[in-house]
Amino acid sequence: MQAALQLLRRGALCLLIPFASCGNAQRGDAGAAVAGRVWDVRAGTYVVAGDVRRAVVAAPVVLLGEVHDNLEHHRLQRELLGAIVASGRRPALVMEQFDREFQAALDAERAKSDRTGETVLDAGHFDRRGWEVEGYRPLVALALEFDLPIVAGNLSRDDARAIVRDPARATLPPVDRRVEESLAADIDRSHCGEKAPPAVRAGMVAAQRARDVTMARALEGDPARGAVLIAGVGHVRADLGAPLYMTRRPLVVAFVEIDPDLSRPSQYLDGDFATANSFDYMWFTARAARADPCAEKPALPRATR
Repeated sequence: MQAALQLLRRGALCLLIPFASCGNAQRGDAGAAVAGRVWDVRAGTYVVAGDVRRAVVAAPVVLLGEVHDNLEHHRLQRELLGAIVASGRRPALVMEQFDREFQAALDAERAKSDRTGETVLDAGHFDRRGWEVEGYRPLVALALEFDLPIVAGNLSRDDARAIVRDPARATLPPVDRRVEESLAADIDRSHCGEKAPPAVRAGMVAAQRARDVTMARALEGDPARGAVLIAGVGHVRADLGAPLYMTRRPLVVAFVEIDPDLSRPSQYLDGDFATANSFDYMWFTARAARADPCAEKPALPRATR
């Protein structure tokens, strides 16, 4: 069970990294054709970074999907959040990296005159082992500089554990069956193809949906102020993630690591990583250096062995 929860918590690299190297396929260099470019999914064309900046400044709620250990993704998130505050707006910064049970502590620390980025991270119980803290420090610092509310967007660990054990504990809005089927398939891929028993998979799907519901509620907590979400790219998917549970569709920007074998943006919208309804923009970046997440398969819950 702990292994399953850890995979959900960390974002499951094989799930959140598009076309992650979970096998031994030969790699090419076709991905260079999209590297550093931005694809407008609805228009079906490339746009420039300035177009995205203008879009996020105009949108009340913006979701910025990341691969958690890619520092370039965090740099771009910081750039877009900076563009919003430079326009005079002061949205709430909603972060997957903070659990909602620590919201009161975050608020109390943010209100102190001697607060710092480090003291806020500590107040929010930021797990420096579970997250790549270097990428998030600049975001927290910008929020403090402009006095943006910092909102814990994640379900607590205890709540997630309870839901994995007993999915009925989660009060979830109804969704189309395909949503749960797609999330279940994502979970199987995150275990490098090793399938969990149906009961375990159902609990993990329910926990994933509960996290998305939690993020959606956090994003709509202050409609007049607006909000920006920092979360894994799976959580920002408009067809599967937090936007499903929002009253209005937000603007969704996904930072996508290139696959060396894919030369066209449409190849990233084949249904596994995303669909044409998942994002408004895909901003392609280089891949962060990391070991193959499936070289040693993530362990399934003990009950599945």
